[in-house]
Amino acid sequence: MENLSMQKRVIIATLLAFVFFIGYDHFYLSKLRPQIDTNQTATVEQNQAPSTTSTSKDVTNVAPTVNTQKDILTIKGDTFHATIDDLGRINSFKLDEAIYKNEKGDAINLVDPTFSPMPLEMRFSDASLNQKAFSTPYKASVSSIDLTTGEKSVVLTQDLGDLVVTKTIKFYPKGNYELDIKLSKEAKYFITPGMRPNIAVDGYTVHGALIRQSDESLDIIKDGGVEKGGQSFSNANIAAVFDRYYSTLFYSFDNSLNVVLSEDKNEINQLFVSSNGDFKTNGFIGPKNQKLLASINPQLTDIIEYGWFTFIAKPMFSFLSWLHGFTGNWGWAIVLLTIVIRVVLFPLTYKGMVSMNKMKDLAPKIKELQAKYKGEPQKMQAQMMDLYRKHGANPMGGCLPILLQIPVFFAIYRVLLNAIELQGAPWILWIHDLAIKDPYFILPIIMGASMFLQQRLTPTTFTDPMQEKIMKFLPLIFTFFFITFPAGLTLYWCVNNILSVIQQVIVNKIFKKQKEAVILEKKSS
Repeated sequence: MENLSMQKRVIIATLLAFVFFIGYDHFYLSKLRPQIDTNQTATVEQNQAPSTTSTSKDVTNVAPTVNTQKDILTIKGDTFHATIDDLGRINSFKLDEAIYKNEKGDAINLVDPTFSPMPLEMRFSDASLNQKAFSTPYKASVSSIDLTTGEKSVVLTQDLGDLVVTKTIKFYPKGNYELDIKLSKEAKYFITPGMRPNIAVDGYTVHGALIRQSDESLDIIKDGGVEKGGQSFSNANIAAVFDRYYSTLFYSFDNSLNVVLSEDKNEINQLFVSSNGDFKTNGFIGPKNQKLLASINPQLTDIIEYGWFTFIAKPMFSFLSWLHGFTGNWGWAIVLLTIVIRVVLFPLTYKGMVSMNKMKDLAPKIKELQAKYKGEPQKMQAQMMDLYRKHGANPMGGCLPILLQIPVFFAIYRVLLNAIELQGAPWILWIHDLAIKDPYFILPIIMGASMFLQQRLTPTTFTDPMQEKIMKFLPLIFTFFFITFPAGLTLYWCVNNILSVIQQVIVNKIFKKQKEAVILEKKSS
C-alpha cells in the first residue's frame, strides 16, 4: 500500500464507495417483495389464532375466512375517507389529497383487501371463541361520522354469548385515533394495527416493521427478516408496519405495548399486540409525513428511519424542510441544500484540489524517484515523502473530499428516497414529480456530462492505462445508475457536480496564477 500513487488511492476510494453503496442496498435495504398470489392470500383458511405464548410461534396463522362482510360504518376525515366492516375492522382507508392519488387519478387505499389481518382485527387464543368471533357481526352505535368538524367517537359491540367485546374508537381528522377495548370477562387475544400498506414497495427502501422501545431505541425488521419462531417485544411504545411512504401503527407513551411479530407465507410481517382484558392504545394510518406526524405527537417522527446515517439525515431533512418553507418549492430547496453543503465542505475540497494540482506538477519527479529506487521500496517511499513535505503536497489530499462526501451522499440518498413530501412535488418544466425518475432522462445526462467535464478539469497523473480507462467510464456508470433514481436525488448530484466544476475552474486559475508568480519571482532573482 505504501507505493500506491494518489490516483490509485482515489480509484480505490471511489470503488469502495461503489462497493459500500451496492452492499448497503443489497444487504440492508429490502429486496423486491415476493410475488403474492392474491387468490391464495385471500382464501387461506386456518382455525388457529395466534399462540398464547410470548414467543409468537403460531402468529403466522390467519383468521378463518368469512365470506359475508359488509360495511357498518363510514368515516369522513379532512384528507381521507374510511370504512369499518361488521368484524370491527378498518377494511378501507383512502387518502383524498391529489398528491397521494395513483397514475389513474384514483385515491389509494392503505388497507389492501388481499392482506390479512386488517387494522383493529382481533384474534382470540381460544380456537372455538376465535371461530365464533369471526362469524358474529359487530353492531355500531352510528352508521357514519364526519370528522371535518372535529373528532368523533363510535362504539362497536360484539356479543359472543358469555363474552361481550366493546370497542370504543375516537377518530381524529388527521388519521389518528384512540382505541379503548373492554371485555365482559378476561380472555387472551391479539389485536393488530393491520398489515403494512402495499402502495410503495420497491427494492430501494426498507419495508417491514418498526418497534420503538421505551428507551427510544428502534428495532427495524424488514419483510423476510423475522426470526424463526417469531419475535416479541414487551416494552414498546410504538409498533408500526410500513412501506416506503405509508404506515399503520399503534402507539402508547403511557403504558407499554406487548408486541408479537411473525410473518406470513409471503414473508410479509404480521404485527399484533397481546392483552388479557381491557386494553387502550392510540393508532394512526396515513403517510409518513414529518409535519403531519409531529402535529399528532413529535415522537411519531421516529417511524421515518433513514438507516445507518439517520443521525445526519434527520437534521438534514429538517434543514431541507426549512429551505422549502423559504423557497416554496422542494426542487429549489434541494438546490440550496446542495450549495450549502458545498460551501461547508469547500475548505477541505479546496485543499484537496490544490493538493491534486501539486501532485500533477510533482509527477515527473516521482517517476524519476521510482526509476532510481526501483527494487528499494523503503528508500523510494522515504524520498517521496521528503518530496511531498518540501512542496507541501499531500498524496491523500484528493481522496479526503471524496471520503467525506460518502456519508453526506448516503444521508441525502436516504432522505430523498424516503421523503413523501417530494411525492407529486414539481420542480421546473419537465420535472412534475421529484419522487420518481426524470421521465426524459435530462438530469441524468446533464449529471453524466458534468462528471465528464469535471474529470477533464481535474489534474491527474495516470501511469496505468487501465486506471485511466476505469476513471473515464465512471461518468457513464453513474449516469446508468441515476437513470432510475428519483429526480430529487439526481438533481442533488447534478447540482453538486456543476458546483464541483465551478470550484475546479476557480482553483485551477488560482493555482496557475500562483505558479506564474513563483516563476516570475525566480526570474527576477
